Amino acid sequence: MARIKGGVNAKKKHNRVLKLAKGYRGARSKQYRVAKQSVMRALATSYEGRKQRKRQFRRLWIARINAAARMNGLPYNKFMYGLKNAGVDINRKMLAEMAVNDAEGFTTLAGIAKEHLK
Repeated sequence: MARIKGGVNAKKKHNRVLKLAKGYRGARSKQYRVAKQSVMRALATSYEGRKQRKRQFRRLWIARINAAARMNGLPYNKFMYGLKNAGVDINRKMLAEMAVNDAEGFTTLAGIAKEHLK
């Protein structure tokens, strides 16, 4: 049986990597060896970035909730503890949205939290 050469598959693999490296500067978008390293790092960093984005949004929400809670006379930790004792189950994303766009509703939640503090 005849031997099959690997040129077609190698070219396909190279083109796949070079396509991912499109837009990179210089050799990073032209040479396979350099492009492969750049693409591997970029993919690893993008994976990490997706995790970090969730952390950063949570930090933003907590900062907004804290600012609004302090305007109502409670620090963040007491506000959240009061809501937990009251049985109010709203996530931080929605609380931050209320803090920015619905001040009256947030004020009522702060009142509920104050009532249920020990």
